[in-house]
Amino acid sequence: MNLLSFTVVLGLLVGTWTQPIVRRPLCDSPEAEEAALVAQDYLNAQHHHGYKYVLNQIDDIKVYTKPDGDEYDMEVDLLETDCHVLDPTPLANCTVRPKVQTAVEGDCDVVLKNVGGVLKVIAFKCKSEVSTEDLCLGCPSLLLLNNTDALDFVHASLTSFNNMTVNTTHVLLEVGRLSSQIVSGGPIFITEYVVVEGNCTEDPCVPLNDAMAARGICTAKGTIAQHSVDCKMFSTLIPIVDANSTAAADPVLPPVVHVHTHSLSHKHGHSHHKLTALHNPHQNVLLSAESAEVVPVVPAAAAPAADPALAADHDSAGDSLTSREIFINFKKRDVSAAAAAMVDAPAVQTGPVSLVPVCPGRIRFF
Repeated sequence: MNLLSFTVVLGLLVGTWTQPIVRRPLCDSPEAEEAALVAQDYLNAQHHHGYKYVLNQIDDIKVYTKPDGDEYDMEVDLLETDCHVLDPTPLANCTVRPKVQTAVEGDCDVVLKNVGGVLKVIAFKCKSEVSTEDLCLGCPSLLLLNNTDALDFVHASLTSFNNMTVNTTHVLLEVGRLSSQIVSGGPIFITEYVVVEGNCTEDPCVPLNDAMAARGICTAKGTIAQHSVDCKMFSTLIPIVDANSTAAADPVLPPVVHVHTHSLSHKHGHSHHKLTALHNPHQNVLLSAESAEVVPVVPAAAAPAADPALAADHDSAGDSLTSREIFINFKKRDVSAAAAAMVDAPAVQTGPVSLVPVCPGRIRFF
């Protein structure tokens, strides 16, 4: 081998050994499930309006082995529940909103870091949208959160609720959902909104600025002239009991919610409260359009499939480039054996490979 050929081969090997190794665990593995639930709880903690979300499916997961700890790159699907973010009910006890009520779906890319054996979210990118599948003719349809007629109905129903209470006046904290339905007598409204104790030393009353102020969620249905309203107040100091009837040791205070006293909703032109869209303080490359697929991948139980979310972010030229880079890594450089030796993983099979899919994982709801 001449000097030039030796230098080229040595450069390729050194470059490969300095790159992080990528594992592809099964999407339904305990490792993936643990990371996804950490992501779910973190995303809910960043969501200060609307309703809590619950994990529905793990679409994809890659684990990048690095000297300072493994880094998890995940794609997860979430579904909106009927528990408001102020509701102290444990997420496991919340009900996923059914399609007939117009379900809301969240699609998130999340990057987590394993620091000292503890998984922490370091970046995420989310989008949320209503599901238009299986909507029936005549079912309630979502309205924009700043729909004038629906907001007039909210105020009318809240007045009815305050007329039924004694010594306490409640004011509107946030509109959760606004819907309308066409019936034989004309359109009716179905609404959900959060109320809080009011400070009525001023006119009009304003939300009481006190962590101990009573809060609750109201559901109202009907017309301005004739309607029903029911409000469930959130407990702030009693122990929270989960699905297993296990009481929390400490009292739970309500999370912070931003009060909108003028527009009633910060989401102009939207029919639901969207998830926080982006958190990427370090501009993590795993959330960018640049794919990290060019690094060697340690095979799991099956041959790794192409990543659909990353492919969707590329234009056709970018996809072609990525394909060529992967081909060079595994065909031209022939360094898969060296890569496999760097981690505690089984040797690459030379015989037929199982076509059992690694991802996506199971669907929990719909």
